[in-house]
Amino acid sequence: MMATQSMTAPRRTPAVPKPPSLLERLGPKARAIAWSVLVIGILLIVLYPLAWMFGSSFKAQSEIVNNFSMFPTEFTPGNYPEGWNHLDVSFGRFFINSTFLALACVVGNALSCLITAYAFARLKFPLRGMWFSIMIGTLLLPHHVLIIPQFILFKTFGWVGEPFPYTPLIVPHLLACDAFFVFLMVQFMRGIPQDLDQAAKIDGCSAFGVFRYVILPLSKPALITTAIFSFIWTWNDFFRQLVYLSQLDNQTVPVALRLFIDSTGQSTIGPMFAMAFVSLLPILMFFVAFQRLLVEGINTSGLKG
Repeated sequence: MMATQSMTAPRRTPAVPKPPSLLERLGPKARAIAWSVLVIGILLIVLYPLAWMFGSSFKAQSEIVNNFSMFPTEFTPGNYPEGWNHLDVSFGRFFINSTFLALACVVGNALSCLITAYAFARLKFPLRGMWFSIMIGTLLLPHHVLIIPQFILFKTFGWVGEPFPYTPLIVPHLLACDAFFVFLMVQFMRGIPQDLDQAAKIDGCSAFGVFRYVILPLSKPALITTAIFSFIWTWNDFFRQLVYLSQLDNQTVPVALRLFIDSTGQSTIGPMFAMAFVSLLPILMFFVAFQRLLVEGINTSGLKG
């Protein structure tokens, strides 16, 4: 006689419900208010240095050193005209130089990087993958490591100095030297269906025709992103412009701001803050004007695929 053993299933412990978080306990309106307060608080922290610099541009030099509050106790609007005419050359000349250099680099980067990206993304040529990997590898090299060999090379070409001192700052951008923008556009073009290329070729388009009528119109978001970042980076560039520009008439805004501090260590802080705030206005206006297109370009370009 065989005994039958009854097997009982193990008891399951009832799941303990997870307590709701603080945001979940709040209503939708309260959560919106909490997020708004948090975002405004972060915004105030980020904008405080800019607000402090703007307030300090209306302070006397002694008050800037001794008074660290945002608002001046003695309103000094004379810092702006004094800073504008502080150097032997009007500060407006530096604005013209920076604007010309930034726009030239924007055009050079947009055209050269777009053509190079089209070759990597759509054309087939020997060792394409190897050359693309080498280009991406240049992103690992710091700019300070390359400045000496680049200076020697440009000096050998006769590009440093007169008659056109901006040659070493503009020509490299005409040769797709910024691998970041090439990579960004390549990733964007890889997201464009290749069926459009095939349809254009059936209609009789060559490789240039596909680029002209298909890729170029659809690459507007990537082009705008490249233009915005190129303008901001060139406008704020200090080191390369300091190396290649020696004449005062050719200096740009970042280098001119450094001239407010002389060799003896004496500085004209109030006018320097005034001109520093004025130099931020083109970037702020440029960013505000193209903010929507910038966000659209980042969302639809090189961060996917």
